[in-house]
Amino acid sequence: MSDRFNTIAGWTLFSGVVLLGLSAVSSRYFHAGKEQRPETMGYEIAGVVQEGEGGAAETPFEAFLAKADVAKGEKVFAKCAACHTINQGGANGIGPNLYAVMGEAVAQGRGGYAFSDALKAKGGKWDWAAMNSWLTNPAAHAPGTKMSFAGLSDGQERANLMVYLNAQGSNLPLPAVPETPAAGAAPAAAAVVGDAAKGQKSFAKCAACHTINAGGANGIGPNLAGVMGEGVGQGRGGYAFSDALKTKGGNWDDATMDAWLTDPAKFAPGTKMSFAGLSDAQERANIIAYLKTAK
Repeated sequence: MSDRFNTIAGWTLFSGVVLLGLSAVSSRYFHAGKEQRPETMGYEIAGVVQEGEGGAAETPFEAFLAKADVAKGEKVFAKCAACHTINQGGANGIGPNLYAVMGEAVAQGRGGYAFSDALKAKGGKWDWAAMNSWLTNPAAHAPGTKMSFAGLSDGQERANLMVYLNAQGSNLPLPAVPETPAAGAAPAAAAVVGDAAKGQKSFAKCAACHTINAGGANGIGPNLAGVMGEGVGQGRGGYAFSDALKTKGGNWDDATMDAWLTDPAKFAPGTKMSFAGLSDAQERANIIAYLKTAK
């Protein structure tokens, strides 16, 4: 009986030794070469830009406009015709009549069409930049708009449509195509789009010195209703501007107002304006958008 037990025990021990040996060999086999990282991890996927690589430079929208085709734009307008007329004196439909819309104030006029509050709050005019932003994605341009159209992702298609709109009662000059920066030059900063509703909230910082209602009285600073586009340091009901500001000349366009709001003392050394300025470009753009709505 004991011999039989010893035989079983011996075979069991032998099996364990064999399994241990096989385990050691297999671990070495499957671990082979893992100490050295592969020179190339994985494989490339066509069309994917690798980290650190530069993509192709984005085509400026002005370049699309430069080669836009009115006839092609008329065909693109077929996508708009279910909601909009474009003939002179045409009736409003689901959307407003669009005759002579380019260059007109955003969400105003159009035979009393009921624009959404979201679009009315945008302010400004339907210039090339505003119309491009709107046609790219109406919901992103004016969150809360009634416009259900998803937008046009193709830049050339938008440009064709816009020159067609411009040919229907409008005649805005095409913007110049920006020069291509020299190799190694830093890219130009993207334009900041202002939000009039947010600008109204930021205007609280100005309200201690300025009124902005139409016909409002001057205070420590002048009333600002309708100031955009007006001559710098002029008018405003006879407000006593500083000589420093009166000698600046020019009009209150976007760039001039942005420079003023950034640092009044630097813009017009000797100005009476004691406000230190706004360092945030988005906040300045928001205030400028709000000023455009104050007529």
